[in-house]
Amino acid sequence: MFFEERVAELMRKMLRKKLYVVISTPVVPPDKLKPFLMAHLEYMIGLEQRGLVFASGPLADGEGPPSGHGLTVLRAKSAAEARAIAEGDPFFINGLRSFELKEWTIMEGTLGLRVNLSDQSIEVT
Repeated sequence: MFFEERVAELMRKMLRKKLYVVISTPVVPPDKLKPFLMAHLEYMIGLEQRGLVFASGPLADGEGPPSGHGLTVLRAKSAAEARAIAEGDPFFINGLRSFELKEWTIMEGTLGLRVNLSDQSIEVT
């Protein structure tokens, strides 16, 4: 019984914040995304400004430029809302990307923020 009690004790104060992860995969060569890149970026910035995007960006294998794959973490009330948001992306609407949706529960981690008053710069770590 000690094991279960210890696990419960360790998890008691963890965040348990539910977010939704959208892993997008191109269904066309990366150069075919370019004509829709501005619309995609405007869509994502709009989501960010509404507080729906926790983080987003392209994925790469570390051996070259991004390949058109992307990862977005959404603040949504439900999987259905997250799916609707992902389906609103111009890359998806125009048949350029498919996506996989996962629920993610944040348990542990850190977030650092440094604000320099002298030059009004901000650093997120």
